[in-house]
Amino acid sequence: MNANRHKADAPHRRRAFTLIEMLVVIVIASILITAAATGLKDVGGNGVTSGVATVESLFAEARAMAIAQRTTTRVLVAEKLSNNSQDNLRRVLVASAEIDPVTGREKTPQNWIIASRGALLPDQTFFSAEFSKRDSQADDGRLDIMTMSPTAKAAFQGTYFFYEYNAEGVCSSGITENGYRAPSFVVGSGSRSLANAVDRPRITSSGKRNFGGFVIWRNGQTSIYRSPEQISNRITSLSPGAVF
Repeated sequence: MNANRHKADAPHRRRAFTLIEMLVVIVIASILITAAATGLKDVGGNGVTSGVATVESLFAEARAMAIAQRTTTRVLVAEKLSNNSQDNLRRVLVASAEIDPVTGREKTPQNWIIASRGALLPDQTFFSAEFSKRDSQADDGRLDIMTMSPTAKAAFQGTYFFYEYNAEGVCSSGITENGYRAPSFVVGSGSRSLANAVDRPRITSSGKRNFGGFVIWRNGQTSIYRSPEQISNRITSLSPGAVF
Protein backbone atom coordinates (compact mmCIF):
# COMPACT_ATOMS: atom_id res chain seq x y z
CA MET A 1 0.00 0.00 0.00
CA ASN A 2 2.82 2.35 0.85
CA ALA A 3 4.57 1.46 -2.36
CA ASN A 4 1.50 2.31 -4.39
CA ARG A 5 1.15 5.61 -2.60
CA HIS A 6 4.78 6.54 -3.36
CA LYS A 7 4.27 5.69 -7.01
CA ALA A 8 1.17 7.89 -7.20
CA ASP A 9 2.94 10.80 -5.53
CA ALA A 10 6.10 10.57 -7.61
CA PRO A 11 4.84 12.61 -10.64
CA HIS A 12 3.87 15.47 -8.31
CA ARG A 13 7.30 15.90 -6.74
CA ARG A 14 9.11 19.13 -7.69
CA ARG A 15 12.26 18.75 -9.75
CA ALA A 16 15.26 20.92 -8.78
CA PHE A 17 17.03 23.10 -11.36
CA THR A 18 20.07 21.52 -12.95
CA LEU A 19 23.42 23.32 -13.08
CA ILE A 20 23.05 23.86 -16.83
CA GLU A 21 19.60 25.44 -16.42
CA MET A 22 20.93 27.82 -13.76
CA LEU A 23 23.85 28.82 -15.98
CA VAL A 24 21.45 29.55 -18.86
CA VAL A 25 19.35 31.80 -16.61
CA ILE A 26 22.48 33.68 -15.44
CA VAL A 27 23.65 34.20 -19.03
CA ILE A 28 20.23 35.53 -20.13
CA ALA A 29 20.09 37.89 -17.14
CA SER A 30 23.59 39.18 -17.93
CA ILE A 31 22.60 39.88 -21.54
CA LEU A 32 19.49 41.79 -20.45
CA ILE A 33 21.43 43.87 -17.92
CA THR A 34 24.10 44.71 -20.51
CA ALA A 35 21.46 45.72 -23.06
CA ALA A 36 19.70 47.94 -20.53
CA ALA A 37 22.97 49.61 -19.51
CA THR A 38 23.85 50.25 -23.15
CA GLY A 39 20.47 51.82 -23.79
CA LEU A 40 20.79 54.14 -20.82
CA LYS A 41 24.29 55.13 -21.89
CA ASP A 42 22.96 56.27 -25.26
CA VAL A 43 20.36 58.49 -23.63
CA GLY A 44 22.70 60.01 -21.07
CA GLY A 45 24.86 59.51 -18.03
CA ASN A 46 23.51 58.77 -14.57
CA GLY A 47 23.39 62.48 -13.73
CA VAL A 48 21.38 63.25 -16.85
CA THR A 49 18.97 60.35 -16.32
CA SER A 50 18.28 61.17 -12.66
CA GLY A 51 18.12 64.90 -13.39
CA VAL A 52 15.48 64.42 -16.08
CA ALA A 53 13.38 62.23 -13.78
CA THR A 54 13.59 64.77 -10.94
CA VAL A 55 12.60 67.73 -13.10
CA GLU A 56 9.80 65.78 -14.78
CA SER A 57 8.25 65.34 -11.33
CA LEU A 58 8.48 69.12 -10.76
CA PHE A 59 6.55 69.71 -14.00
CA ALA A 60 3.87 67.32 -12.76
CA GLU A 61 3.81 69.18 -9.43
CA ALA A 62 3.41 72.57 -11.16
CA ARG A 63 0.54 71.27 -13.31
CA ALA A 64 -1.27 69.69 -10.35
CA MET A 65 -0.85 72.90 -8.34
CA ALA A 66 -2.24 75.04 -11.17
CA ILE A 67 -5.38 72.90 -11.39
CA ALA A 68 -5.89 72.55 -7.64
CA GLN A 69 -5.42 76.26 -6.87
CA ARG A 70 -6.98 77.52 -10.11
CA THR A 71 -4.01 79.76 -10.74
CA THR A 72 -1.01 80.14 -13.04
CA THR A 73 2.16 78.28 -12.14
CA ARG A 74 5.64 78.22 -13.64
CA VAL A 75 8.60 75.88 -13.64
CA LEU A 76 11.64 78.12 -13.29
CA VAL A 77 15.17 77.26 -14.42
CA ALA A 78 17.86 79.59 -13.08
CA GLU A 79 19.59 81.53 -15.84
CA LYS A 80 21.61 84.07 -13.81
CA LEU A 81 21.18 84.15 -10.05
CA SER A 82 22.27 87.29 -8.22
CA ASN A 83 23.75 85.55 -5.18
CA ASN A 84 24.27 81.88 -6.10
CA SER A 85 25.87 81.86 -9.53
CA GLN A 86 27.14 78.31 -8.99
CA ASP A 87 23.48 77.21 -9.27
CA ASN A 88 23.00 78.84 -12.69
CA LEU A 89 21.41 76.38 -15.14
CA ARG A 90 21.11 73.83 -12.32
CA ARG A 91 18.48 75.20 -9.93
CA VAL A 92 14.87 74.33 -10.85
CA LEU A 93 11.90 75.74 -8.90
CA VAL A 94 8.11 75.85 -9.01
CA ALA A 95 6.41 79.24 -8.57
CA SER A 96 2.75 80.26 -8.45
CA ALA A 97 1.06 83.59 -9.14
CA GLU A 98 0.12 85.38 -5.93
CA ILE A 99 -3.63 85.52 -5.26
CA ASP A 100 -5.29 88.74 -4.07
CA PRO A 101 -7.07 87.80 -0.81
CA VAL A 102 -9.84 90.32 -1.49
CA THR A 103 -10.75 89.43 -5.08
CA GLY A 104 -9.56 85.83 -5.02
CA ARG A 105 -7.83 86.43 -8.36
CA GLU A 106 -4.22 86.73 -9.44
CA LYS A 107 -2.67 90.06 -8.62
CA THR A 108 -2.04 92.47 -11.48
CA PRO A 109 0.77 92.81 -12.32
CA GLN A 110 1.57 89.23 -11.44
CA ASN A 111 3.74 88.60 -8.42
CA TRP A 112 5.40 85.19 -8.19
CA ILE A 113 5.82 83.14 -5.04
CA ILE A 114 8.23 80.21 -4.75
CA ALA A 115 5.88 77.29 -4.12
CA SER A 116 8.32 74.41 -3.61
CA ARG A 117 11.87 73.68 -2.54
CA GLY A 118 12.59 72.63 -6.11
CA ALA A 119 15.72 70.70 -7.01
CA LEU A 120 19.34 71.08 -8.00
CA LEU A 121 20.51 69.10 -11.01
CA PRO A 122 23.26 66.53 -10.26
CA ASP A 123 26.92 67.51 -10.47
CA GLN A 124 28.19 68.12 -14.02
CA THR A 125 24.59 68.20 -15.30
CA PHE A 126 23.22 71.47 -16.69
CA PHE A 127 20.10 72.83 -18.31
CA SER A 128 20.74 73.39 -22.03
CA ALA A 129 19.56 76.79 -23.22
CA GLU A 130 20.81 75.75 -26.66
CA PHE A 131 18.54 72.73 -27.08
CA SER A 132 15.56 73.59 -24.84
CA LYS A 133 13.08 75.41 -27.06
CA ARG A 134 9.55 76.80 -27.22
CA ASP A 135 9.01 74.51 -30.19
CA SER A 136 10.62 71.08 -29.96
CA GLN A 137 10.41 70.69 -33.74
CA ALA A 138 12.30 73.90 -34.54
CA ASP A 139 15.86 75.03 -33.91
CA ASP A 140 14.90 78.59 -33.02
CA GLY A 141 12.08 79.58 -30.65
CA ARG A 142 14.00 80.54 -27.51
CA LEU A 143 12.33 80.15 -24.13
CA ASP A 144 10.80 83.06 -22.25
CA ILE A 145 12.79 84.68 -19.45
CA MET A 146 11.52 86.38 -16.30
CA THR A 147 13.09 88.24 -13.37
CA MET A 148 12.22 87.14 -9.86
CA SER A 149 10.91 89.97 -7.71
CA PRO A 150 13.46 91.80 -5.53
CA THR A 151 11.19 90.96 -2.57
CA ALA A 152 12.00 87.26 -3.00
CA LYS A 153 14.57 85.60 -0.77
CA ALA A 154 18.12 86.56 -1.67
CA ALA A 155 18.93 83.00 -2.75
CA PHE A 156 16.18 83.11 -5.40
CA GLN A 157 16.78 86.55 -6.89
CA GLY A 158 17.84 86.65 -10.53
CA THR A 159 16.57 85.75 -13.99
CA TYR A 160 14.94 82.46 -14.99
CA PHE A 161 13.83 80.57 -18.05
CA PHE A 162 10.27 79.47 -17.46
CA TYR A 163 7.55 77.05 -18.55
CA GLU A 164 4.00 78.08 -17.68
CA TYR A 165 0.78 76.23 -16.84
CA ASN A 166 -2.62 77.91 -16.76
CA ALA A 167 -5.45 77.13 -14.34
CA GLU A 168 -6.68 74.31 -16.60
CA GLY A 169 -3.32 72.56 -16.47
CA VAL A 170 -2.50 73.48 -20.08
CA CYS A 171 1.14 74.26 -20.86
CA SER A 172 0.50 77.80 -22.08
CA SER A 173 4.18 78.26 -23.03
CA GLY A 174 3.47 76.30 -26.18
CA ILE A 175 0.35 78.19 -27.28
CA THR A 176 0.93 80.32 -30.40
CA GLU A 177 -1.22 82.07 -32.97
CA ASN A 178 -0.77 79.07 -35.26
CA GLY A 179 -1.68 76.43 -32.71
CA TYR A 180 0.26 74.53 -30.09
CA ARG A 181 4.03 74.05 -30.41
CA ALA A 182 5.27 71.58 -27.79
CA PRO A 183 8.23 73.06 -25.88
CA SER A 184 11.12 70.91 -24.70
CA PHE A 185 13.26 70.63 -21.60
CA VAL A 186 16.82 69.36 -22.18
CA VAL A 187 19.82 68.82 -19.92
CA GLY A 188 23.35 67.75 -20.78
CA SER A 189 26.50 66.51 -19.11
CA GLY A 190 29.45 68.91 -19.18
CA SER A 191 31.76 71.10 -17.17
CA ARG A 192 32.03 74.75 -16.19
CA SER A 193 34.73 76.84 -14.58
CA LEU A 194 34.08 77.26 -10.86
CA ALA A 195 35.58 80.73 -11.08
CA ASN A 196 33.21 81.67 -13.92
CA ALA A 197 29.86 80.13 -13.02
CA VAL A 198 28.06 82.60 -15.28
CA ASP A 199 29.57 80.88 -18.32
CA ARG A 200 27.61 78.30 -20.25
CA PRO A 201 28.74 74.69 -19.72
CA ARG A 202 30.95 72.95 -22.24
CA ILE A 203 31.06 69.45 -23.64
CA THR A 204 33.78 67.23 -22.15
CA SER A 205 35.64 64.60 -24.12
CA SER A 206 33.50 61.83 -22.61
CA GLY A 207 30.20 63.71 -22.46
CA LYS A 208 29.48 64.16 -26.14
CA ARG A 209 26.23 62.19 -26.18
CA ASN A 210 25.14 62.74 -22.58
CA PHE A 211 21.90 64.60 -23.24
CA GLY A 212 18.36 63.84 -22.17
CA GLY A 213 15.03 65.54 -21.63
CA PHE A 214 11.37 65.54 -22.55
CA VAL A 215 8.64 67.29 -24.53
CA ILE A 216 5.70 69.00 -22.80
CA TRP A 217 2.35 68.46 -24.53
CA ARG A 218 -0.65 70.77 -24.46
CA ASN A 219 -2.37 68.76 -21.71
CA GLY A 220 0.71 69.16 -19.53
CA GLN A 221 1.89 65.56 -19.87
CA THR A 222 5.50 64.85 -20.82
CA SER A 223 7.27 62.40 -23.15
CA ILE A 224 10.90 61.39 -22.61
CA TYR A 225 13.36 61.56 -25.50
CA ARG A 226 14.60 58.05 -26.33
CA SER A 227 17.93 59.25 -27.73
CA PRO A 228 19.97 62.46 -28.15
CA GLU A 229 19.24 62.39 -31.90
CA GLN A 230 15.54 62.94 -31.10
CA ILE A 231 16.47 66.18 -29.38
CA SER A 232 18.52 67.61 -32.24
CA ASN A 233 20.70 66.31 -35.05
CA ARG A 234 23.26 68.93 -34.06
CA ILE A 235 24.13 67.02 -30.89
CA THR A 236 26.01 64.35 -32.85
CA SER A 237 28.29 67.01 -34.35
CA LEU A 238 29.26 68.61 -31.03
CA SER A 239 32.96 68.42 -30.30
CA PRO A 240 34.73 68.60 -26.91
CA GLY A 241 34.77 72.18 -25.67
CA ALA A 242 31.56 73.22 -27.48
CA VAL A 243 29.10 75.16 -25.32
CA PHE A 244 25.50 74.09 -24.86
